[in-house]
Amino acid sequence: MLAAERGSARNTVLAYQADLEDFAAFCTARGVAADRADRALIGAYLGSLAANGLAARSQARKLSTLRQFHLFLLRDGVRDDDPTDQTSAPRLPRSLPKFLTEAEVDRLLAEAAEMPGRTGLIARAGLEILYATGLRVSELVGLPASALSGDAAVLLIRGKGDRERIVPLSEAARRAAADLRAAHRKGERFLFPGRAARHAMTRQGFALILKRIALRAEIDPERLSPHVLRHSFASHLLARGADLRSLQMLLGHADIATTQIYTHVLAERLQKLVETSHPLALTTSRN
Repeated sequence: MLAAERGSARNTVLAYQADLEDFAAFCTARGVAADRADRALIGAYLGSLAANGLAARSQARKLSTLRQFHLFLLRDGVRDDDPTDQTSAPRLPRSLPKFLTEAEVDRLLAEAAEMPGRTGLIARAGLEILYATGLRVSELVGLPASALSGDAAVLLIRGKGDRERIVPLSEAARRAAADLRAAHRKGERFLFPGRAARHAMTRQGFALILKRIALRAEIDPERLSPHVLRHSFASHLLARGADLRSLQMLLGHADIATTQIYTHVLAERLQKLVETSHPLALTTSRN
């Protein structure tokens, strides 16, 4: 169902599979089939996760898997009830997305431009495209060699759940992609090629290049990853006046609730607006 009806990514399907296999093993050890578990058994399973020190976020993910599983069983007529419908998720700590300052991104771009050879071309093109578009790293390394050819001002991306979206391109991103493409070896099919001509660079390989750039820019490598650049793209756009709905479309979020992790940026912007523009604030500053 996940693959055929929802079009879920392979990694998503594998994550659901791992969670369900873990739950099935717990049930089997107690003599119950996974699709016949009751509310008490599910509660015991969740309790065991907490007792074993599993992080609250991981517990919540496993509960989400069980809810989706039992909803599927209910809709498919395997069961006539949903034992997870009143199960509470663990309280999650509020975590804000990590992002770089605009000055730090400028330093990264400057260092990438100075890095020699093919690695430098990959670093510059990757940074320019990620920061200009907010792509996921899987979307970046999956770009075909022809993706940024010509004078195209936009890029068509097929993201999670096989959903398509259009993202605008900066002139700097187009130039960096053209420089990288000009250095391609014969038979390379991807804009960011791997060791073999027919394969794309791995996400891990690109992340390692980013770590090298971070060191050159005197930024802690632990603070930099492709996803941090995606967060930086989103946070900087909001800080400069973009709205959440537009950001949702650019990031390819299916639900705007996902985009709302960036509302801290909006709150800061609104506070500054009140402090600089409200009549009472202006009166106070004159006094």
